Amino acid sequence: MQTLREKMYDASQFLTGVELVTTRGTLATKKASRMHAMANALADCDFVDWLSITDNAGGNPMLDPIALGVPLRKRGKELIIHLACKDYNRNGLEARAWFLSEVGLNNILALTGDYPIAGYEGVARPVSDIDSVALLTLLSHMNKGMIVAPPTAKRPTPLRLKGTAFFLGAVVSNFKLHENEVLPQYLKLDKKIETGARFVISQIGYDSRKCHELIVWHGRRGHGNVPLIGNVYLLDSRVAEVFHSGKIPGVVVSDALLAECRRRAAGADEGRAFFLELAAKQVAVYRGLGYRGAYLGNIEEVKDAARIVELARSYGSEDWKQFAREIRYSRPGEFCCFAEDPKTGLADPERVDPAYEASLKKRRATKNVTLSYRFSRCVHANAFTPGTTLFRVARGIYARASDKERGPWCLRRIEQSSKGLMFECRECGDCSLPDIAYLCPESQCAKNQRNGPCGGTREGRCEVLEKECIWARAYDRLKYYGQEQEMLAHAPLLQDNALRETSSWANTFLGRDHFRHGAEKPPAPAAKPGIPAAPGGES
Repeated sequence: MQTLREKMYDASQFLTGVELVTTRGTLATKKASRMHAMANALADCDFVDWLSITDNAGGNPMLDPIALGVPLRKRGKELIIHLACKDYNRNGLEARAWFLSEVGLNNILALTGDYPIAGYEGVARPVSDIDSVALLTLLSHMNKGMIVAPPTAKRPTPLRLKGTAFFLGAVVSNFKLHENEVLPQYLKLDKKIETGARFVISQIGYDSRKCHELIVWHGRRGHGNVPLIGNVYLLDSRVAEVFHSGKIPGVVVSDALLAECRRRAAGADEGRAFFLELAAKQVAVYRGLGYRGAYLGNIEEVKDAARIVELARSYGSEDWKQFAREIRYSRPGEFCCFAEDPKTGLADPERVDPAYEASLKKRRATKNVTLSYRFSRCVHANAFTPGTTLFRVARGIYARASDKERGPWCLRRIEQSSKGLMFECRECGDCSLPDIAYLCPESQCAKNQRNGPCGGTREGRCEVLEKECIWARAYDRLKYYGQEQEMLAHAPLLQDNALRETSSWANTFLGRDHFRHGAEKPPAPAAKPGIPAAPGGES
């Protein structure tokens, strides 16, 4: 029997996965018991290639996916276990990963996770110690055999643990409205693949052009060998209303689609046939576009999954092209990286969207390109860049300071006052200001995202803080200087909490912070403006 890894890399197959959302309480509760029974029934279905089990989906406390995964694995069905960062620090995530390896649950979907919206006696505080990119980095190191102790005089070889066999996946939120949301998501996808993701599941969406654009980007970046799985969420009238309201960040139902859903829901079957057919047509579109499979969500009965797959398989080999024209529920002003092909209504791989191309030729400063930002760039270039005269002088001053952690008291006071006033500094000691265009992830990002944006924005605004996402602002700043493609070129950032309340200046000059890992190394430039090149400059 083929493993999920083998199936995903077998180009002759188009796979079907089904998402299982766990519930609050044990498997003995009525709702959980129904879900467990459906999971067992799906495990017996030949048309289901894997089951995917969520981890506190929607920011709610729920039964751990492992509790459902262990008995399902005994039935011989391939499983993907979601592992989210919001509820555990890196130690907790590593411990959970060891346990997953121990019980043979090796397919992991690495997620930053939804911001908590509920909990015992109120709303829980998110941990957000690391994010999905850092988690993929951790899990990849576990696969290689993690070094837990460096070599010493008595033990000249490092102490290395036996490697795990995780098959790692990631998600991408590609149905965003603005340029400064979309392209950071694409760039973060590149980073996830660089750090170990070997399959990718797209976000929920109902626009075939954006589905096509994602796979075009994916191929042009040199990742065509990494399977893409298309998300197909079975709508109903209630879910359509929720998605349209914006309550689920990153998931959009446009005005036109909502109107169609309401019209269909007024029918005798409450639109059931329409919703099943819409899902089946999406599956056909993903197959036609070259995705490796479909990921079915909101499946409450086995017969619904079976019907979707049955319908999708009944269509002719060219029918998907008409379906792609039908499923174009975009929003006014929605950004696309590539131009529209008038013949297909999809993305044109060889042409940049005209408006986007014009913005690259004449880069304009937005409100986010502030005087403070320009000043910060200048100071960093002259004083905090290794090799400059001021950097060498400062390193000597901090090296001679009596307090190596905080530096000379006068410079410490200047650092605290200036960074507090300009950046709302929280004194983490491992400063990421240069990585995010001089925006502080500790004070200005609800999830402390240091490796790119999470998927939780609504029209560019943070789902929690109700202000513009710092990564959207960073993109605008970097684009003005022609550096937006490099915004995630640094090594994956894992903040060292041991540095908290020490001087980040001292840690930079003395080589103790994350910059010691080569965080400022730029990538090869794109082949030509707007057309994204593969890593190394090859298109």
